[in-house]
Amino acid sequence: MAVKEIELIIPPRNPHFVGDGFRVQNFIPSAYGLDMQRMSPFIMLDYNAPFHFPATDSPRGVGVHPHRGFETVTLAYQGSVAHHDSGGNQGIIGPGGVQWMTAASGVLHKEYHEAEFAKKGGMFQMVQLWVNLPAAYKMSPPKYQGFSEKDIPTVHLEGAMGHIKVVAGNYQGTQGAADTFTEVHLYNVHLNNQGKASFSFPAQQNTAILVLSGSINIASHEENIAENHVVLFQNKGESFEISANQATDLLVLSGSPINEPIAAQGPFVMNTQAEIAQAIRDFHTGGFGVLKD
Repeated sequence: MAVKEIELIIPPRNPHFVGDGFRVQNFIPSAYGLDMQRMSPFIMLDYNAPFHFPATDSPRGVGVHPHRGFETVTLAYQGSVAHHDSGGNQGIIGPGGVQWMTAASGVLHKEYHEAEFAKKGGMFQMVQLWVNLPAAYKMSPPKYQGFSEKDIPTVHLEGAMGHIKVVAGNYQGTQGAADTFTEVHLYNVHLNNQGKASFSFPAQQNTAILVLSGSINIASHEENIAENHVVLFQNKGESFEISANQATDLLVLSGSPINEPIAAQGPFVMNTQAEIAQAIRDFHTGGFGVLKD
């Protein structure tokens, strides 16, 4: 099986705030060429690297806003996040938890620091990933999947090398927790010091790694790759091996591209500008339901 080589290593980005509760570095889409088509089906990746929020009686976050045409995936590592949407769904996730919201035909939602975490303050670390939907599913009914850490299947690597939490897709026969509309693999990986893990994805899939903590080496690449960096792989070959230089946490993502036009404007991702215009009209005329701030 041919080795999947590295195409690009992307350094940490300048952080900015989304609302007042998420201090993020944006890796997708970015000036490094990671546009929505190059990384399809992944059309946005914001990383809230570890950041201390002081205690407050008014939970920080992002107020009510719309989405249509894709899915939002929030992965919690430190701190806890609450979610409400106009479909009547709500949930709280803490470390190791995942919220997978399918906006599809349209939903209003809000996400913010969970009340008890906000009152105490503390370290906060999250990823938000947007996953595109094919045209055939963009106007399907919204839905919500919420998983605590214990809900996510775990693969323990041989030789006490570490473990892999299979959020979506499949790893060596273990099926992930989330239902997806296209082939998407999403793993939370922990490697112990000197731990190793091997991965294999089809050559045509768009594959990347976010180093959440620690540092790694990837076979065929001589330099260490430090935390807060993203590794992008070429669309050639299938397999690669990661080795950890210390205790390390990673987010591994790979997915089959959706080979359709992308029209994006703010919280709407459709296939044409006419569909974007319709989404805006539907939002302003109450077509996304009701949700109080």
